[in-house]
Order: sequence, then C-alpha cells, then structure tokens
Amino acid sequence: MDLNQRTYLLVTGASRGIGREFAQQLAKRIKAEGSIVTLLGRNQALLDETKAAIMATVPSLSVHTYSLELETAKTEDFNKIIEASGGKNSFERAIVIHNAGTVGDTSKRAKEIGNTDFLQSYYHSNVFSAISLNCEFMRVFQGIPKLVVNLSTLAAIAPISSMAHYCTVKAAREMYFRVLATEESSEDTLVLNYAPGVIDTQMTVQVQREAHDPAVVAMFREQRESKTMLTPAQTTERFIKVLEAFKFKSGDHVDYRDEKF
Repeated sequence: MDLNQRTYLLVTGASRGIGREFAQQLAKRIKAEGSIVTLLGRNQALLDETKAAIMATVPSLSVHTYSLELETAKTEDFNKIIEASGGKNSFERAIVIHNAGTVGDTSKRAKEIGNTDFLQSYYHSNVFSAISLNCEFMRVFQGIPKLVVNLSTLAAIAPISSMAHYCTVKAAREMYFRVLATEESSEDTLVLNYAPGVIDTQMTVQVQREAHDPAVVAMFREQRESKTMLTPAQTTERFIKVLEAFKFKSGDHVDYRDEKF
C-alpha cells in the first residue's frame, strides 16, 4: 500500500499512547501537500502536544484538534468535526483510526457487571460512538478509497478474566467492522482490525492495579518488570509494515505477533 497520497487522516484517542504514536508516524508518510490530519481526544492540552510533535516534523501539514467526550458524542458532533476540518476537500484517500477506548471496571467479575447505567455509558464510549463516527466518515468520503482501522485486541476474540467489560465491547466493535468489510467493496473501503499487543500504557497500568484475578495482575507485572511489554512506537512500526506489505484481506484481524507480517 502506498501511503504517500493526498490524505484525510482522522485518529481518535490521539492525545496519548498508541493514538498519538499512530498519528505522528502516519503524518510522516502521507503526502504533506493537500493532506489534513484531524486529532480527536478528551484532553485538549495533550492533543495540542500531539499536534506540536507532528508540526515539528511535517510543518507544512494541516493539523486540526478537537476535544470530545465520546460518552455523550452524537452523530452531529462527528459531522461538524469532519466538515469543519476540511473533509469536503479533494483527497486521494481517507483514513480513520478508531483507537479511542477504555478498559472498564476490571475489579468486578462478569456476574457482577449488571449496572445498566454504567453499561450504557461504557458502550456509548467504546462501541456506539465508533459506529456513529464511522457512518459519518463513510458518508462524507463516499466515492474515494477509504482505509478503516479498528484498534482491536486479543480480548476481542478470547476471554480474559477480569476484563468482561473490555472483552465484550471489543468483540462487538470488531464484529461491526467485519460486517462493514463484508458489505463494502475492498476497492472502496478497506477494513483492518489491528491488535497491537500488550502495550506499556496507562490502560495496562490500570489493569495491573485493579484486576480482581491475581494471575492477570501477575502477568502484566511480569511483562512490565521484564521490559517485554511493547511500546507504542514498536506496535506502530509493525502496523505501518502491515499496511505497506498489504497481505491482509479487508476485515481481517491482524495481531502484532502474526509472523507473515
């Protein structure tokens, strides 16, 4: 896949961690002239840091930042952001990285997560908002090649103790994107579910601190202390290689450790 094209790039959860790294590395590879990078996240100050890092390496690139709470985000919010940032311009490709997500309450067992108010809020942040954003993305950029990337995880396809919230939203989200790939021509809409591995981020720190299962806590602690936990830079480098090698089919689940990449 040739990434050096006039591109509209939108990254959610771009204020830190994997989202920030993805935004920075992809910004270096797309064509600067005529491209637009749109960064979404909760924290405006951290989004500004991501923008500054991009502008330091690609000063001619147009970069926009928007602070948005996905727990309450609506379709019209995404529509305004895409159109205000230049989504109506002429592009050779549009890319959306659905990265934003939260781990949920890992202190509770599956049989204890019956609070429907919490579930509604959690699913809105992690599933409903991603689907709503994607619908607007598909509508605005109809007629040009699109790359839709869902940041997936092993937890989307395998049960993990302490992570009932996270496993269920990730499974639901991945299935939505697999259906999207089934329904849309890959020449127009290429879908990738990318599982980045276990990353040294605030999310894994939270799991290590709060998980009710001692085995899960021990696993995360051992990986962090032995320095075998991946960095955002490492998984982003692999992600770029996956795109450039282009050996996947639309809708595939590709893990960081897949040997063919």
